[in-house]
Amino acid sequence: MKYYQECKKRKRKKRINGWIKANIYEIREEYRNCCGEKIKCYLYNQIGIKVLVKTIYRVLGEKYRLRKSFKPPKIYGEVPKAKKEREVIQADTVDFGEVYAYTYVDTYTRQALVDLELGLEAEDGYASMTVVKERMKRIKLLQVDGGSEFKGIFNKRVSEIADGLRVSRPYKKNEQSYIESFNRSLRKECLGWRKYKRRELPMMKVLVKEYMKYYNNERVHLGLGLRIPNEVATCRI
Repeated sequence: MKYYQECKKRKRKKRINGWIKANIYEIREEYRNCCGEKIKCYLYNQIGIKVLVKTIYRVLGEKYRLRKSFKPPKIYGEVPKAKKEREVIQADTVDFGEVYAYTYVDTYTRQALVDLELGLEAEDGYASMTVVKERMKRIKLLQVDGGSEFKGIFNKRVSEIADGLRVSRPYKKNEQSYIESFNRSLRKECLGWRKYKRRELPMMKVLVKEYMKYYNNERVHLGLGLRIPNEVATCRI
């Protein structure tokens, strides 16, 4: 008797008949796996039925494997600050149409390095990493964003150039402030905002090579007390 009374107190789930379920499945497939909120809207507009979003997801879960709505937050750690050269290098990519610039900046000396590649895949990221290995030697910590070019083989082989790898938090551009600043300078003072074709790669390499000579050997930085990067660094690039 007590169990029966407890059961009556519980909130019962509203039953959904097969016709409504069929409409939910049909709408989801017709509108390219749309979310529950959109399915709710289409159900009301098309057949005049109101169904809770929670109920819609429960119905969808009977047929489809749904992605979990909650993901535990990643632990990123504090933003690293360099106290000497090669301690922290920030890396990023700049889209120039059919050519991509892989950019690297030493946050202590402000020395910069640019490598031009024709793709934005992990293999291209690894190809740029070999250039860094030749020019910058050993790095204590390399910081990148979450782009696909910094995953796969790049992630597996990063130990070849760096002791550690840190992925900056998404939508936190201040964590990549040095490289973001350099990327703006690269566009403004060298390659501009236009889109380039693959056939223009040799010309782009010449422009970038000349600009990097100027940037590392002549261009003063306010953050360095109006000194140039290769004056601060003991290892020139």
